[in-house]
Parts: sequence; structure tokens; C-alpha cells
Amino acid sequence: MLRILLIRPGETDYDREERIQGTLDIPLNDEGVQEVARLVEQLAGHGIEVVYAPTSQPAKQTAEAIAKGLGVKYKRLERLQNVDHGLWQGMPIEEVRQKQPRVYKQWQEQPDNVCPPEGEMLSEADERVRPAMNRLLKKHREGAIALVVPEPLASLVRRFVNQTELGDLWKSVRSHGQWELLEVEPRKVPVSAP
Repeated sequence: MLRILLIRPGETDYDREERIQGTLDIPLNDEGVQEVARLVEQLAGHGIEVVYAPTSQPAKQTAEAIAKGLGVKYKRLERLQNVDHGLWQGMPIEEVRQKQPRVYKQWQEQPDNVCPPEGEMLSEADERVRPAMNRLLKKHREGAIALVVPEPLASLVRRFVNQTELGDLWKSVRSHGQWELLEVEPRKVPVSAP
């Protein structure tokens, strides 16, 4: 059995302001650095062998600090960059809700059917998640690894591993600096998972 500690990067100023970050590289703020220090304490004793993260600045900063704090390797994952929210990137979530109420509601209820203006569909992000996760599951069949990815990509990873629904992606962006444990039998995760 493989244990994946799915970790959200620490807080950025965009998180604090409830802005849509998407693929923008925003550094951790002071609270984010403190959250990561707390994460290191919480994750000690979980037997993490390696910390994986995409190249986005908050994920990389979080992963490097965790790896250093736990005395394990940090490895980059090129294909797990966050969902490109196009013209929504940098906008406050509340502004999207006010200016595009139907699209906002649809993103809550059926996010797979929404494409942010000049952004990407979740199905496109899934096309990156599936092969990246399949490679990790082939490489790690047991033990514990940490995976630092921002929302909503973390929700896509959880859906792939657990075969569950996505949930409200607007609320999930507030989960910075948190982690959850996913236990998976790699042979039981279908290669063609949604």
C-alpha cells in the first residue's frame, strides 16, 4: 500500500486576497512560510521518502522547505502544473461570482463543463494528471511520498486516486497549507481513471 500525503502549498498574497492564482507564480507570503514550518512538524514521523512538486513558485518553495526539514529528496514534476484559468487569473473569486454568476455557479456544480476565458478545461488538466500519477504509482508501490500541488489540481489528483467527485472548487482554494492522506493500492487505480 502506498501512502500519498497530498499537500497544498503555503499561503500567497493571492490566497489571502481570494484571487484566482492558476498558473501565476506568486511567492509564499510570511503566513505561507509559517504554514510550511507547521507542515514540517506535522509531517515528521510519517515516513515520507521523497517530496514531489511542480515548478510553480509556491509549490516548489513549499516542497523544498518540507524536503529540507524532513531530510529527504525533492523532485520536480513537470506535468503537474496548475490549471490555467486564463483571463480569470489574478481576479478575485468574488468578482467572477458577481460578473459571471451562471459560470460561477456552474464551476461549483459541474466544473468539468466550464472553460475559463482563454484558459483550459479540467479535462485538459486531467490529461496531465493521469500519466504523471500513473508514473508515480509505478515507481512507488508502497511506503509514503509527499505530493505538493495547488488547488484545483490537488482535487484532480484526489479524484484520480480515490475515484471521487471533485466537490466545490471555489472552497478548495482556501485550503492552502493543509494536507491529507491518500492510501492507494497502485494496482487498483485504473489507468483510464477520469
